Amino acid sequence: MSQTTNPDLTHLTRHPTKKEALVRFFLLILIVVGYFFYMAHKFGTSDGLLVTVLTWSFFVFCTPIADAGFILAFPVRLLLHVRMLYTQLAAFVIAAGLNLYTYFAMPEIYTKTVILNLFYHILSQPRPFWGIIVLSIIGTVFSIYFGDEMMDVATHADRITYQKHRSTYKIIITIFVFGATFVLYDFLLKKLGVNIPL
Repeated sequence: MSQTTNPDLTHLTRHPTKKEALVRFFLLILIVVGYFFYMAHKFGTSDGLLVTVLTWSFFVFCTPIADAGFILAFPVRLLLHVRMLYTQLAAFVIAAGLNLYTYFAMPEIYTKTVILNLFYHILSQPRPFWGIIVLSIIGTVFSIYFGDEMMDVATHADRITYQKHRSTYKIIITIFVFGATFVLYDFLLKKLGVNIPL
């Protein structure tokens, strides 16, 4: 048994790209666990858990990087050798189901934190704010595709897919940043009660 697992662990720590993925995974786990303990202390265990998972779903849907889905995708890739792209798609489905239930059954949970309040603002206004979600999903798919590539190669120089699609990914990120800035301004202005007729 040890003969089959040890080479994988050695492999992960020996190659720069895999070592980077391993460090990234542990940092994300530390952040999520720390955030959960803080939320549990603030709102109680059950609400704290729901706030943590909904916050995770915000990052799944509203950021064009795969860090939120990576928490699930990396260990599944490592243990079951399932490509991270498929696990990321599963993360989208889980996050969508969770938000569908919470949005209609207990929408008050979105008032617990600023991030969830912003998320509710995005979810409740499909036009134009679901564009942020669409851009984020496209960026995340690119990002997780690169993550799969990192697990397949030993060095950054071998990342052919990343090099090929880097400019497209940069364009998506740029559009996302402009779109996210617009959403944030809209959210803050509404919070402050400022109405600017367009």
